[in-house]
Amino acid sequence: MSIITRTGDDGITGLMYNRRVPKHHPRVEAYGCVDELNAALGLARAHAPAGPWGLRLQELQRDLVRLMGELATAAEDLSRYQADGFLPVTAEMTAKLDGQAAELEARLKPLRGWAMPGENPLSAALDLARTICRRAERRVTQLHQDGQLHNPEILRYLNRLADLLWLLAREAASAPAAQL
Repeated sequence: MSIITRTGDDGITGLMYNRRVPKHHPRVEAYGCVDELNAALGLARAHAPAGPWGLRLQELQRDLVRLMGELATAAEDLSRYQADGFLPVTAEMTAKLDGQAAELEARLKPLRGWAMPGENPLSAALDLARTICRRAERRVTQLHQDGQLHNPEILRYLNRLADLLWLLAREAASAPAAQL
C-alpha cells in the first residue's frame, strides 16, 4: 500500500478506528506535537553514545508511541483501543520519570543562571526535544480544558518528561566530549 492515499487532500485526517476530523483538530495538534517530540528524541539518540544514553532515549520514544496512540483515539473508541491490546499511559510510567529525574538531580551540580542550549549536539537535541515537549503539553492541556482528555496521566507524563529532558540536556552539556 502506498503512503500516498489522497484521503487527506481535503484537509481531513483519520484518528484511530477511522474517525475523520480536520487536520487542525486539537487532538491532531496534540499527537502531532508528540510525534515531533519523538522525532527530536530520535535526533538526540542519533547523537548519543552507544549504551545507556541511547537505550534510555529509545525507551522514552516507545513511551511516546504509546502516548500518541492514546491521544489519536477518540473517547468513544477507548474500550475498543484497549480491547485491541493497546495500553494507556500509567502513573507507573510517570513515576519512572520521577525516579530518573531524582537520580540526575543527585548527580548534577546546581545550575546558576540560565542554561544556554547548544553546548554539544546531544544537549542541543535534548533541549529542542524539551521545548517541543512543552508545546505538546500545552496542546494536551487544551484537550483537557475542552473535556477531550480521557486520561489525565498523559498530562502529568508530559510535564515530567519535559523536566527530565531538561536534566538530561544539562547532563549532556556537562559531559566531557570524549564521553559523547
